[in-house]
Amino acid sequence: DSDTWSLLVLLQKDTHQANGAVLPIVPVDCLTSPDRGQLVEPSDFLGPDGDTVEVVVLESRANAKGVREEDALLENGSQSNESDDTSTDRGPEPASPLKETSFSIGLQVLFPFLLAGFGTVAAGMVLDIVQHWDVFKYVTEVFILVPALLGLKGNLEMTLASRLSTAANIGQMDTPKELWRMITGNMALIQVQATVVGFLASIAAVVFGWIPDGHFSIDHAVLLCASSVATAFIASLVLGMIMIGVIIGSRKMGINPDNVATPIAASLGDLITLALLSGISWGLYKELESKAYVNPLVCAFFIALLPIWIIIAKKNAATREVLYSGWEPVIIAMAISSVGGLILDRTVSDPNFAGMAVFTPVINGVGGNLVAVQASRISTYLHMSGMPGETSETAPRKCPSPCSTFFSSDVNSRSARVLFLLVVPGHLVFLYTISSMQGGHTTLTLIFIVFYMTAALLQVLILLYIADWMVHWMWGRDLDPDNFSIPYLTALGDLIGTGLLALSFHILWLIGDRDSDVGD
Repeated sequence: DSDTWSLLVLLQKDTHQANGAVLPIVPVDCLTSPDRGQLVEPSDFLGPDGDTVEVVVLESRANAKGVREEDALLENGSQSNESDDTSTDRGPEPASPLKETSFSIGLQVLFPFLLAGFGTVAAGMVLDIVQHWDVFKYVTEVFILVPALLGLKGNLEMTLASRLSTAANIGQMDTPKELWRMITGNMALIQVQATVVGFLASIAAVVFGWIPDGHFSIDHAVLLCASSVATAFIASLVLGMIMIGVIIGSRKMGINPDNVATPIAASLGDLITLALLSGISWGLYKELESKAYVNPLVCAFFIALLPIWIIIAKKNAATREVLYSGWEPVIIAMAISSVGGLILDRTVSDPNFAGMAVFTPVINGVGGNLVAVQASRISTYLHMSGMPGETSETAPRKCPSPCSTFFSSDVNSRSARVLFLLVVPGHLVFLYTISSMQGGHTTLTLIFIVFYMTAALLQVLILLYIADWMVHWMWGRDLDPDNFSIPYLTALGDLIGTGLLALSFHILWLIGDRDSDVGD
């Protein structure tokens, strides 16, 4: 057995005796049972006269079979510096859990990816219907809220999934106490972030809607605030609980949570968030005429809960740092998504481009799902080599080339190729589903599919490359990518996807591919 325990035991019959000390080397078989599970009884270390002996452990090093694979991977040079033992014979290195084949990556990602895609299709169908509701017609700023609030799944839930996936992979959720601490701290954290970001998203919607038109309504502003805050809070609560269950279940089934958690967060995120936003805004709009005090009360209620969540999040060391330093990415991401929402508002408000509504959640959701998986995988890979800020071969500081991102033999390059290859077949399935359900206002002609696929491929290509650069860049600057990268990436996905889709619709309109009666 290559596992060894070196114990130096100092036996003293009388602590006042300066000489006569015995310095035996006690073999491990004397200290443990054959299965190494139990230490010997304390009575075995009694002196001849029944005096207790003093056991001094100078060094203990283990590489037992029960040690987690991730713990072994996290060993670095600092451990050898703390030890006087300079021996390099430490047994074989454990295999990295990220050494996966392209087939295994694709197999694990495929089902969650399709599930997430059908979730975005359902969200698109919902948006296609609710765009004709009175609240969307007369308070068009609600459209600006759509990408910002749907982006919360990237800002909060996907970040939560990435953070918990890393914690699970490196063994920080193995005991019930650790698991409960991670759950309570992270759930409180995302409630704080959801409430604040929802409030700021409503302000952005009011500003972006007011500047072009020059018209401001205080009733509509309060309606947007109440709808946004309530939607963000409830959606984050529901999705956060689902994420925790998915990650715990993945670990028990032997599946890498990085491959499945973020797509499942997205699969229900768009649908739940859009359904909540539509229902809440419609209900509050109906109450606006007779009970104008309802909207301010809803805002005040959710904002009043903030101190409770802040206190809970501050008690957890894992979330305390994010509570103080994690605002920049979610707020900037919200602002980026709001710009995409402004594009959506200006495009869908034109009856000629009403068909864009059903495809916007799909193209944005697919791009965000795929890049979130990649960012989560790269982040976990880096965490296994050290801590943020540490320079190593796995965390280069220079900007990667497209060839190294997509065509190298590295496991992250392999996963980038797999994710990119999922774009076309995935979108074909989703487009066929929309067409078969007679959704939207656009006939799926060949030229439309070509333009749509071009936009989708270009979006994912750009996102995967940015993810490779951004995660390593953040790591080299002592920023945890689990907390910072996904909000930026999914927000950029919303902006790029909405922009390219709007451009495609405008080009199709100019070249004569026009129809707006499908689904009517």
